[in-house]
Amino acid sequence: MDRDAAQAWLDRYVAAWLSYDRDGIGALFAPDVLYRYHPHEDPVVGREAVVQDWLGEARPDGSTDRDAPGTYEASYAPVAVDGDVVVATGTSSYRDTADGPVVRVYDNCFVMRFDDGGRCREFTEYYVQRP
Repeated sequence: MDRDAAQAWLDRYVAAWLSYDRDGIGALFAPDVLYRYHPHEDPVVGREAVVQDWLGEARPDGSTDRDAPGTYEASYAPVAVDGDVVVATGTSSYRDTADGPVVRVYDNCFVMRFDDGGRCREFTEYYVQRP
């Protein structure tokens, strides 16, 4: 993994989030990925489980926390690349409505490990909401 490949992956990550495209999400991750939304929680295990979770299909009650189109945006960039490990930082911004003002901004840090095919096999997110 190099800096350009890491940035390309991060750009695809944002595009998949914006589109909620099943194939786009799945293409990001290795089959046996460990995906943590919070470092202290158990990971979501496996590509299909991550796809289902992103799409809100994994919840038994049918609920979803998918963001409404046009209410969010993000930008991330690698700050460290060491072999198969990438650390990236960036921001995620949210609006209550697509045409409304930004109401929440989060500063994010991702710690990721990639396989030889450029797919993420470990993902842990750290974030804080700006005051």
